[in-house]
Amino acid sequence: MTEFDWHSLLQPQWYVANGGVWIILLIVFAETGLFMGFFLPGDSLLFVSGIMWQDLEEGFFNIPFVAIMVLVSIAAILGNQVGYWFGHKIGPAMYSWKDRWYFKQKYLQQARVFYEEHGAGAIFMARFLPFVRTFAPIVAGIVRMEKKKFTAISIISAFVWVFSMMLLGRYLHKFLLDKFQYDLTDDLELIVIGIIFISVLPIIFKMIQNKIRERKAESTNDEISTEE
Repeated sequence: MTEFDWHSLLQPQWYVANGGVWIILLIVFAETGLFMGFFLPGDSLLFVSGIMWQDLEEGFFNIPFVAIMVLVSIAAILGNQVGYWFGHKIGPAMYSWKDRWYFKQKYLQQARVFYEEHGAGAIFMARFLPFVRTFAPIVAGIVRMEKKKFTAISIISAFVWVFSMMLLGRYLHKFLLDKFQYDLTDDLELIVIGIIFISVLPIIFKMIQNKIRERKAESTNDEISTEE
Protein backbone atom coordinates (compact mmCIF):
# COMPACT_ATOMS: atom_id res chain seq x y z
CA MET A 1 0.00 0.00 0.00
CA THR A 2 1.33 3.41 -0.96
CA GLU A 3 0.85 6.36 1.36
CA PHE A 4 -2.45 8.18 0.82
CA ASP A 5 -3.10 11.87 0.45
CA TRP A 6 -6.01 13.64 -1.25
CA HIS A 7 -3.86 14.20 -4.33
CA SER A 8 -3.80 10.42 -4.76
CA LEU A 9 -7.47 10.41 -5.75
CA LEU A 10 -6.49 12.13 -9.01
CA GLN A 11 -3.87 9.51 -9.83
CA PRO A 12 -4.99 6.33 -11.67
CA GLN A 13 -1.74 4.65 -10.66
CA TRP A 14 -2.77 4.97 -7.00
CA TYR A 15 -5.97 3.03 -7.65
CA VAL A 16 -4.11 0.33 -9.59
CA ALA A 17 -1.38 0.00 -6.96
CA ASN A 18 -3.74 -0.13 -3.99
CA GLY A 19 -6.93 -1.68 -5.33
CA GLY A 20 -5.62 -3.88 -8.11
CA VAL A 21 -8.05 -5.57 -10.47
CA TRP A 22 -10.96 -5.23 -8.06
CA ILE A 23 -10.93 -1.43 -8.04
CA ILE A 24 -10.44 -1.35 -11.83
CA LEU A 25 -13.54 -3.51 -12.28
CA LEU A 26 -15.53 -1.29 -9.93
CA ILE A 27 -14.45 1.99 -11.55
CA VAL A 28 -15.00 0.76 -15.12
CA PHE A 29 -18.44 -0.57 -14.18
CA ALA A 30 -19.44 2.72 -12.55
CA GLU A 31 -17.93 4.99 -15.21
CA THR A 32 -19.66 3.20 -18.09
CA GLY A 33 -23.22 3.24 -16.82
CA LEU A 34 -23.88 4.82 -13.45
CA PHE A 35 -24.67 8.53 -13.81
CA MET A 36 -22.58 9.38 -10.73
CA GLY A 37 -19.52 7.76 -12.31
CA PHE A 38 -18.82 10.49 -14.87
CA PHE A 39 -15.94 11.94 -12.80
CA LEU A 40 -14.04 8.65 -12.50
CA PRO A 41 -10.91 7.95 -14.60
CA GLY A 42 -11.49 5.71 -17.60
CA ASP A 43 -8.97 5.88 -20.43
CA SER A 44 -6.09 6.88 -18.17
CA LEU A 45 -6.91 4.09 -15.70
CA LEU A 46 -6.85 1.45 -18.44
CA PHE A 47 -3.65 2.84 -19.93
CA VAL A 48 -1.88 2.85 -16.56
CA SER A 49 -3.23 -0.65 -15.87
CA GLY A 50 -1.49 -1.81 -19.04
CA ILE A 51 1.80 -0.32 -17.85
CA MET A 52 1.41 -2.03 -14.46
CA TRP A 53 0.18 -5.32 -15.92
CA GLN A 54 2.69 -7.49 -14.05
CA ASP A 55 1.59 -6.11 -10.68
CA LEU A 56 -2.02 -6.79 -11.62
CA GLU A 57 -1.29 -10.39 -12.52
CA GLU A 58 0.63 -11.05 -9.31
CA GLY A 59 -2.04 -9.44 -7.17
CA PHE A 60 -4.95 -11.25 -8.80
CA PHE A 61 -4.30 -14.97 -8.44
CA ASN A 62 -1.55 -14.86 -11.11
CA ILE A 63 -4.08 -15.16 -13.92
CA PRO A 64 -2.93 -14.11 -17.43
CA PHE A 65 -3.21 -10.46 -18.36
CA VAL A 66 -5.56 -11.30 -21.23
CA ALA A 67 -8.00 -12.82 -18.72
CA ILE A 68 -7.86 -9.61 -16.69
CA MET A 69 -8.70 -7.61 -19.83
CA VAL A 70 -11.66 -9.89 -20.50
CA LEU A 71 -12.94 -9.35 -16.95
CA VAL A 72 -12.60 -5.56 -17.30
CA SER A 73 -14.45 -5.73 -20.63
CA ILE A 74 -17.27 -7.64 -18.96
CA ALA A 75 -17.44 -4.95 -16.25
CA ALA A 76 -17.79 -2.31 -18.99
CA ILE A 77 -20.58 -4.34 -20.63
CA LEU A 78 -22.45 -4.76 -17.35
CA GLY A 79 -22.09 -1.05 -16.63
CA ASN A 80 -23.72 -0.22 -19.94
CA GLN A 81 -26.54 -2.66 -19.29
CA VAL A 82 -27.29 -1.02 -15.95
CA GLY A 83 -27.18 2.41 -17.59
CA TYR A 84 -29.60 1.27 -20.30
CA TRP A 85 -31.97 -0.22 -17.73
CA PHE A 86 -31.81 2.95 -15.66
CA GLY A 87 -32.57 5.13 -18.68
CA HIS A 88 -35.40 2.85 -19.75
CA LYS A 89 -37.03 2.98 -16.31
CA ILE A 90 -36.62 6.51 -15.01
CA GLY A 91 -34.40 8.26 -17.55
CA PRO A 92 -36.93 10.81 -18.88
CA ALA A 93 -37.24 12.32 -15.40
CA MET A 94 -33.49 13.02 -15.38
CA TYR A 95 -33.94 15.91 -17.82
CA SER A 96 -35.59 17.87 -15.01
CA TRP A 97 -32.95 17.03 -12.38
CA LYS A 98 -30.82 19.83 -10.97
CA ASP A 99 -27.03 19.67 -10.89
CA ARG A 100 -25.48 17.88 -7.93
CA TRP A 101 -21.95 16.68 -7.22
CA TYR A 102 -22.96 13.26 -8.55
CA PHE A 103 -24.94 14.50 -11.57
CA LYS A 104 -24.38 17.14 -14.25
CA GLN A 105 -27.25 18.04 -16.56
CA LYS A 106 -24.88 19.30 -19.28
CA TYR A 107 -23.29 15.87 -19.66
CA LEU A 108 -26.68 14.24 -20.09
CA GLN A 109 -27.56 16.84 -22.73
CA GLN A 110 -24.23 16.31 -24.51
CA ALA A 111 -24.85 12.56 -24.62
CA ARG A 112 -28.38 13.12 -25.96
CA VAL A 113 -27.15 15.41 -28.77
CA PHE A 114 -24.30 13.01 -29.55
CA TYR A 115 -26.76 10.11 -29.81
CA GLU A 116 -29.17 12.08 -32.02
CA GLU A 117 -26.35 12.98 -34.41
CA HIS A 118 -24.70 9.56 -34.62
CA GLY A 119 -27.50 7.09 -33.90
CA ALA A 120 -26.54 3.56 -32.86
CA GLY A 121 -22.90 4.29 -33.70
CA ALA A 122 -22.87 6.70 -30.78
CA ILE A 123 -22.81 3.76 -28.37
CA PHE A 124 -19.55 2.55 -29.93
CA MET A 125 -17.89 5.96 -30.26
CA ALA A 126 -18.99 7.02 -26.77
CA ARG A 127 -16.66 4.41 -25.26
CA PHE A 128 -13.74 6.65 -26.14
CA LEU A 129 -15.28 9.92 -24.90
CA PRO A 130 -15.21 10.88 -21.20
CA PHE A 131 -18.55 11.93 -19.70
CA VAL A 132 -20.40 10.90 -22.88
CA ARG A 133 -19.69 7.20 -22.29
CA THR A 134 -21.32 7.47 -18.87
CA PHE A 135 -24.59 8.91 -20.15
CA ALA A 136 -24.80 7.36 -23.65
CA PRO A 137 -26.31 4.05 -22.43
CA ILE A 138 -28.77 5.97 -20.28
CA VAL A 139 -29.86 8.01 -23.32
CA ALA A 140 -30.14 4.78 -25.35
CA GLY A 141 -32.53 3.50 -22.69
CA ILE A 142 -34.51 6.73 -22.69
CA VAL A 143 -35.06 6.62 -26.47
CA ARG A 144 -35.91 2.91 -26.27
CA MET A 145 -33.09 1.73 -28.54
CA GLU A 146 -33.60 -1.92 -29.50
CA LYS A 147 -32.12 -3.97 -26.65
CA LYS A 148 -30.44 -6.59 -28.87
CA LYS A 149 -28.76 -3.96 -31.02
CA PHE A 150 -27.64 -2.02 -27.96
CA THR A 151 -26.21 -5.14 -26.32
CA ALA A 152 -24.33 -6.20 -29.46
CA ILE A 153 -22.73 -2.77 -29.91
CA SER A 154 -22.01 -2.56 -26.18
CA ILE A 155 -20.15 -5.89 -26.19
CA ILE A 156 -18.03 -5.07 -29.24
CA SER A 157 -17.19 -1.55 -28.09
CA ALA A 158 -16.29 -2.71 -24.58
CA PHE A 159 -13.70 -5.21 -25.83
CA VAL A 160 -12.25 -2.76 -28.37
CA TRP A 161 -11.99 0.02 -25.77
CA VAL A 162 -10.51 -2.05 -22.95
CA PHE A 163 -8.09 -4.10 -25.05
CA SER A 164 -6.85 -1.12 -27.09
CA MET A 165 -6.17 1.09 -24.05
CA MET A 166 -4.60 -1.60 -21.86
CA LEU A 167 -2.47 -3.10 -24.64
CA LEU A 168 -1.35 0.38 -25.69
CA GLY A 169 -0.15 1.03 -22.16
CA ARG A 170 1.64 -2.30 -21.95
CA TYR A 171 3.43 -2.32 -25.30
CA LEU A 172 4.15 1.40 -25.60
CA HIS A 173 5.84 1.19 -22.21
CA LYS A 174 7.85 -1.85 -23.33
CA PHE A 175 8.79 -0.26 -26.66
CA LEU A 176 10.05 2.98 -25.12
CA LEU A 177 11.91 1.07 -22.42
CA ASP A 178 13.63 -1.26 -24.90
CA LYS A 179 14.42 1.28 -27.62
CA PHE A 180 15.09 4.46 -25.67
CA GLN A 181 15.50 3.31 -22.05
CA TYR A 182 12.64 5.63 -21.18
CA ASP A 183 10.37 4.48 -18.38
CA LEU A 184 6.85 5.88 -18.67
CA THR A 185 6.39 5.49 -14.93
CA ASP A 186 8.94 8.28 -14.38
CA ASP A 187 6.48 10.82 -15.79
CA LEU A 188 3.21 9.05 -15.19
CA GLU A 189 1.35 12.08 -13.87
CA LEU A 190 2.16 14.14 -16.97
CA ILE A 191 1.19 11.23 -19.21
CA VAL A 192 -2.15 10.84 -17.44
CA ILE A 193 -2.84 14.56 -17.88
CA GLY A 194 -1.98 14.21 -21.57
CA ILE A 195 -4.37 11.27 -21.99
CA ILE A 196 -7.17 13.17 -20.29
CA PHE A 197 -6.54 16.22 -22.50
CA ILE A 198 -6.52 14.16 -25.70
CA SER A 199 -9.65 12.24 -24.71
CA VAL A 200 -11.67 15.42 -24.08
CA LEU A 201 -10.49 17.17 -27.27
CA PRO A 202 -13.41 15.81 -29.37
CA ILE A 203 -15.86 17.15 -26.79
CA ILE A 204 -14.18 20.56 -26.73
CA PHE A 205 -14.15 20.64 -30.53
CA LYS A 206 -17.85 19.74 -30.62
CA MET A 207 -18.70 22.46 -28.11
CA ILE A 208 -16.83 25.03 -30.19
CA GLN A 209 -18.68 23.87 -33.31
CA ASN A 210 -22.01 24.22 -31.56
CA LYS A 211 -21.13 27.72 -30.36
CA ILE A 212 -20.18 28.76 -33.90
CA ARG A 213 -23.44 27.37 -35.26
CA GLU A 214 -25.44 29.17 -32.59
CA ARG A 215 -23.74 32.48 -33.37
CA LYS A 216 -24.30 32.02 -37.10
CA ALA A 217 -27.96 31.21 -36.47
CA GLU A 218 -28.33 34.28 -34.25
CA SER A 219 -26.59 36.45 -36.86
CA THR A 220 -28.89 35.14 -39.60
CA ASN A 221 -31.97 35.77 -37.46
CA ASP A 222 -30.77 39.33 -36.74
CA GLU A 223 -30.28 39.99 -40.45
CA ILE A 224 -33.76 38.71 -41.24
CA SER A 225 -35.25 40.86 -38.47
CA THR A 226 -33.39 43.91 -39.79
CA GLU A 227 -34.65 43.36 -43.34
CA GLU A 228 -38.24 43.07 -42.10
